[in-house]
Amino acid sequence: MRIGMPLNYSGGFKEAVAELPDYEKAGLDIVFVPEAYSFDAVSQLGFIAARTERLQIASGILQIYTRTPSLTAMTAAGLDYVSEGRFTLGLGASGPQVIEGFHGVPYSAPLGRTRELVDICRKVWRRERVVHEGRYYQIPLPAEKGTGLGKPLKLINHPVRERIPIVLAAIGPKNVALAAEIAEGWEPIFFYPERAADVWGDSLAEGKALRDPSLGELDVVAAAPLSFTDDAAEAEALRDFMRPMLALYIGGMGARDKNFYNNLCRRYGFEREAEVIQNLYLDGKKDEAAAAVPAELLAAVSLIGDAGQVADRLAAYREAGVTTLNVTPLASDPARRIADIERLRGLIG
Repeated sequence: MRIGMPLNYSGGFKEAVAELPDYEKAGLDIVFVPEAYSFDAVSQLGFIAARTERLQIASGILQIYTRTPSLTAMTAAGLDYVSEGRFTLGLGASGPQVIEGFHGVPYSAPLGRTRELVDICRKVWRRERVVHEGRYYQIPLPAEKGTGLGKPLKLINHPVRERIPIVLAAIGPKNVALAAEIAEGWEPIFFYPERAADVWGDSLAEGKALRDPSLGELDVVAAAPLSFTDDAAEAEALRDFMRPMLALYIGGMGARDKNFYNNLCRRYGFEREAEVIQNLYLDGKKDEAAAAVPAELLAAVSLIGDAGQVADRLAAYREAGVTTLNVTPLASDPARRIADIERLRGLIG
């Protein structure tokens, strides 16, 4: 099991990157850089590649709508080149609130677009002349849609790898099946190990039945906040610290009738709680919405507590098929955050 970590640069980006060698020594395997509607992830990943030597780097995630497929492939090949083969391309559809609200492009056909994008990326990396006649992407652009001067081209450079690992962020049934079919990895959100099979088991089985054996086993990347503490009160306070974030997603990341994270909460069995959180959040009562997040859910999706409690949760993640734990150390002290990664590595072995 690998240990990953999303880069938290609220205290300064260069300062956070300067700490990464210490995390690497403690047992960190891969660092993920998010891209929601903040700074772009690509420039930051290039900086990290230059400041590290062995640490794997990943986009977590690039949205499929914000770059053309060919540019996505070029970007991934470039990051893999400057990192000497250490890059993983994390992709996701995001949601209408970000795609239409911030980028101003239609949020449509995420499944079909993702499948075509992945196919195009792999053609680019193999240095094939890119010809793609899909429903959503036509390369070269047909003459009737442009000047008629486009011609098939292939990537000028020779990529470090002709297959860069792709991780798809997905939580809906069809999206998860697609990830299990075509990607090297799958990244869910708010992963509840004991209920994961009930929610996603059929989708994973459906996708794996169509999976190309050359992709290898599916890398399951699950996120969880992390803190070792023998103080029960502190553990509860740290779990409560996660309430506003879960409330944002479950309650506010979308409309009342279209919120993927709210649907996931319901599928976990918290139907009433999901409705309450959403109503409160959309009514502007964010604190009340955070308070309504079930304690059971907070405990299930985290690695917080004494060594025994963390080991129990770790066993649950392992049993659920997780192969990469993408943890967020919560300790306020940098030394303790690094120590927590080291302790987790010790438990994983």
